[in-house]
Amino acid sequence: MKKVLLTAIALLFAAFPAYTALQAGGKPAAVGAKGEKVFTITIKDFMFSSSDLHVPVGSKVTWLNQDEEPHTVVEINRAFSSTALDTDEKFTYQFKRAGKYKFFCTLHPRMTGTITVEAR
Repeated sequence: MKKVLLTAIALLFAAFPAYTALQAGGKPAAVGAKGEKVFTITIKDFMFSSSDLHVPVGSKVTWLNQDEEPHTVVEINRAFSSTALDTDEKFTYQFKRAGKYKFFCTLHPRMTGTITVEAR
């Protein structure tokens, strides 16, 4: 039974690599030119791949739309706001201050997420 469960978990991680990388370890997807950490949130099936992400101050977060529909990324207090992102378009924001940032898609308000930016 334990072996079956572990196999199922491994298959889940293989099927959803972007989601698991952000949720399980909070590992950055890449390191920017100046050494800052870059995280990626994929938009797919009317969902953000990470609805609760923790990053250090100075990190860049990139939202990548992989849906066939346009989406936006807007922080509830307007700390950042994207234009409508078509398929394969990106929006990046660098978090220079610690705090909690709640975001949503203005075209599909049920799509929400939170980024917690922590001091180093």
